[in-house]
Amino acid sequence: MKKILLSVLLSAPLWVLGQGFQVNLQGQKQIGMAGAGSALALDEASVFYNPGAVTFLEKNSVSAGVNPLLFKSAFKQAGSDITENVKNKIAPPFEFYAVWGPKSNKWKLGLGVYTPFGGLVDWGDNWSGKYALTSLNLKAIYFQPTLSIKITDRIGIGAGFVYNHGDVNLQRALPVNFPDGRSGHATLEGTGKGYGWNAGLYIKTLSNISFALVHKSKVITKLDGGSAEFDVPKSLTGSFPAGNTFNAELPLPATTSLGVGIPLSQSTVLAFDASWVQWHIYQDLSFDYVTNTPALADTKSARNYRDGSSFKLGINHQASEKLALRAGVGYAFSPVQDGYVTPEAPDADRYILSAGLSYTPTSHFEVNASFFFEDVKSRKQKNIETGLDGTFKTLVYAPGISLTYKW
Repeated sequence: MKKILLSVLLSAPLWVLGQGFQVNLQGQKQIGMAGAGSALALDEASVFYNPGAVTFLEKNSVSAGVNPLLFKSAFKQAGSDITENVKNKIAPPFEFYAVWGPKSNKWKLGLGVYTPFGGLVDWGDNWSGKYALTSLNLKAIYFQPTLSIKITDRIGIGAGFVYNHGDVNLQRALPVNFPDGRSGHATLEGTGKGYGWNAGLYIKTLSNISFALVHKSKVITKLDGGSAEFDVPKSLTGSFPAGNTFNAELPLPATTSLGVGIPLSQSTVLAFDASWVQWHIYQDLSFDYVTNTPALADTKSARNYRDGSSFKLGINHQASEKLALRAGVGYAFSPVQDGYVTPEAPDADRYILSAGLSYTPTSHFEVNASFFFEDVKSRKQKNIETGLDGTFKTLVYAPGISLTYKW
């Protein structure tokens, strides 16, 4: 029984590392174009999308936005006609940007605070996969100070230092019962930190076609002193000591993007982005418990991720002096291989649709809104480690709004 408890407890990852929780919601204008826009100097969100384009922004500005994200996932166990759903909970990915520089426009400083990884999922305490997961709340918040320099009138480069602050709370049932019939329970909780960088090149040709090359480095996030709490019958408390802690090292992947901006007219521009997400760095998940017992030994659990990628196409149309309209489509390839899909990240290839608009009532104020939708393909899987066998289907909805002040 102790071996069964240990395998169930450690079989699912502490931190969700899949396309399903790589949050592509870092700027309202770009969200409205399915996440394309690295080759466009649209607004202060270029701090994230392409630091090299920041110096081409005409005005200094500060903005803040939020995208309430609803993650709707369903699971149908193999051999069953019952479909189980996650509870309706809303995660709040957000972004804050500030850009400042002299009127000569030769350089600009930028600051970005945003959430590129995160998620909120709650399957409940009694679903068929409760021994793999009951709930997860994850936040990875990046802080990025940035410098952007205009090399020529048509070439800009930029780079930023990245600090990541992460919070995670993961819970699951344990396959032991109390006298009253309820299951045992495990809660893993803690905070971590990591460091990286974001750099970009922006080129605008004589024909006004623009190009971008952007690299966001991997961020190795270290979680030290995480809390591992176990609610088990008294006969097992010696095997799962109270107040135990653990350490883990978890990689957030590097991303390399190529972007193109093509003007169709003076008021309309087409944007295309192709991104390569280097998930291959996530090959296993290791737990180092401060207090070990025969049932709670340090472990290494295989993940074997491959690289992922995405392709996004968007259009930005300036309908009038005050109103701009946007739309976008995209497709993303999952890094999770067969046999490794989990209820934390029931991941699969996905379609992306989006729309957005901007309204500028004065020369200083701007309101941006967007709507982002992902249709994650159905995926029938049997997890190699947990044995959870069935079909996952997920839809993602994320409306968003931001306010901007310019001077």
